[in-house]
Amino acid sequence: MNSTEKSTETLQTLTDLITALSEGERTTYNHIIHSAKFKPTDFDAYSFWLTDCYTRNCIIDTESFELILICWCEGHKTPIHDHGGEECWVKVIDGEFKEVLYKKNEKDELIAVKSSISKTNQVSYMKDFMGFHSLENISNKKSMSLHLYAKPIRKCTVFDEDSKGFINKEMSYHTTASTRIKKLN
Repeated sequence: MNSTEKSTETLQTLTDLITALSEGERTTYNHIIHSAKFKPTDFDAYSFWLTDCYTRNCIIDTESFELILICWCEGHKTPIHDHGGEECWVKVIDGEFKEVLYKKNEKDELIAVKSSISKTNQVSYMKDFMGFHSLENISNKKSMSLHLYAKPIRKCTVFDEDSKGFINKEMSYHTTASTRIKKLN
């Protein structure tokens, strides 16, 4: 297979996606995540839900990228946040999500500037120069989204509704490969 055939190939397994990301450069991530097509059942080993908040489930974390499956119950929403300077692609695995983009105005107030809806297999992109964003599961069911970060995000800035200001947040996972192995045993 030549490189042109490989570049138009649809990635249909998580292993294929991880291999392509591992072998690719950051400049190829956009093409790679768009060329992946998955079924929700492809993520059974990684899915974990809580009723009170969405969950961040680490699939792989390398020096170059991390893949996180976020599991959402109906109505779950992220706070307004940035990505700690890293790029982020969100691929909808199942469900429908509303993304709102925010920017600070001349008075340093946060205002919503754009809203969009993403459905199954659609991809959105975010980088800090674009502003801040929030995501919300607007489906009437449990939903999943796959988040590709280049490079991994260790901390970000989150808008605190109480103080109406931004606070620093250390990122963490609800599950990782090691916790899933324990869960299965």
